[in-house]
Amino acid sequence: MTVERPSAPSESPAVSPASPAAAPTGSPTSPSRTAAVIPAAGRGVRLGPGAPKALRTLNGTPMLVHAVRAMAASRHVSLVVVVAPADGETEVKSLLDEYEHALPERTEFLVVPGGDTRQESVKLGLDALPEDITAVLVHDAARPLVPVDTVDAVVEAVRSGAPAVVPALPLADTVKQVEPRADGTPEPVVATPERALLRAVQTPQGFDRAVLVHAHETVPGTGEGATDCAGMVERLGQPVVVVPGHEEAFKVTRPLDLVLAEAVLARRRANDGF
Repeated sequence: MTVERPSAPSESPAVSPASPAAAPTGSPTSPSRTAAVIPAAGRGVRLGPGAPKALRTLNGTPMLVHAVRAMAASRHVSLVVVVAPADGETEVKSLLDEYEHALPERTEFLVVPGGDTRQESVKLGLDALPEDITAVLVHDAARPLVPVDTVDAVVEAVRSGAPAVVPALPLADTVKQVEPRADGTPEPVVATPERALLRAVQTPQGFDRAVLVHAHETVPGTGEGATDCAGMVERLGQPVVVVPGHEEAFKVTRPLDLVLAEAVLARRRANDGF
């Protein structure tokens, strides 16, 4: 069954953006809360055969549980919605029940079935939110080690009035823009973007709920930005701001990333007992 816990104390209302499309959900005097939506319906084929990526284990605990705990650790987040594979809702519910002891009691948890694409899954997660949720985080299950300070910084920026917020890091490598070649021949470089102006974006991405819902109802499900909620908001013409990300919020995509994630957990256990 769905894991549910008592709600956290009500948060102060998020500041509404100026755009009419971004009007806050509910009346100005109604209590407001922040929720995190974790789309976890992907298969993670780059990690190889086996369980879906979100169910791969780190230190014996599924990545999804680490990601849920990272969101629930924030004092601002009172609800976490996990969007499971369409045929894996029962399995994910059982998983959260099994690890209930490792999750904060003040946070509610909900599992809903996902869609065929990430955008569809996020929309299904949004549809499941209660009316008093006015700020929403969207977090990759494959970023299980994001520190709580990063989560808090995103939420606080949304509650301060930003329609959309992304954590991001400066790039360490020079980036080249190329002309793709389908035949496998060497690709010619056409430009070298100025690295100081570029950022590598992470999650959780934070949003005024009304803005994100409007984006999912308006922006096409394909094309540039369709797999990134902040990109969808950009296509509406709404501003997106950046807060500092963290090197431990990396995405676990390939086998080497699993090794790095295990190393981070080992260091945390040695330093913090976590």
